[in-house]
Amino acid sequence: MSEQFETAIFSGGCFWCMVHPFDEQPGIESVISGYTGGHVENPTYEEVCAGGTGHTEAVEITYDPEVISYSDLVEIYWQQTDPTDAMGQFADRGDSYRPVIYYKNDEQKEIAEASKQVLAESGRFKDPIVTQIEPASTFYPAEDYHQDYYKKNPLHYSLYAEGSGRNRFKREHWADA
Repeated sequence: MSEQFETAIFSGGCFWCMVHPFDEQPGIESVISGYTGGHVENPTYEEVCAGGTGHTEAVEITYDPEVISYSDLVEIYWQQTDPTDAMGQFADRGDSYRPVIYYKNDEQKEIAEASKQVLAESGRFKDPIVTQIEPASTFYPAEDYHQDYYKKNPLHYSLYAEGSGRNRFKREHWADA
């Protein structure tokens, strides 16, 4: 990896749905589905889904900050999630699906907190913004069949994104963005 690249980690429900919005942006080197924030080394999908590992499904984004800023990534993140739902996203319920912005340094933390405050004051949502902002910990890539799911299984991905309520929520709350 080139020294110019940086990484960002976001959790926003099912990681399948968090890859596509970032993957097609200029300056994105890679978007990897995985698990973070827990206390079990190298967790499996089954372990994370069963609960008890403390992990969330997340994406790790490697990007070129000269092309796309961390602030831009945070703005894209907000438009993929329901920031008023602390314990899941759409049809995905539970701790492993909670929305979290994981910061890697003080600059990322400050940007995320400021962005959260702007969103809270915007009036876009009637309920409080409850997305957590937490320090990043070890990120474990998910199994291969989870990587680039929207490309490998476009029909299932499309049906899931619509059926889960995610796409409807995005249309209702972010159509003007």
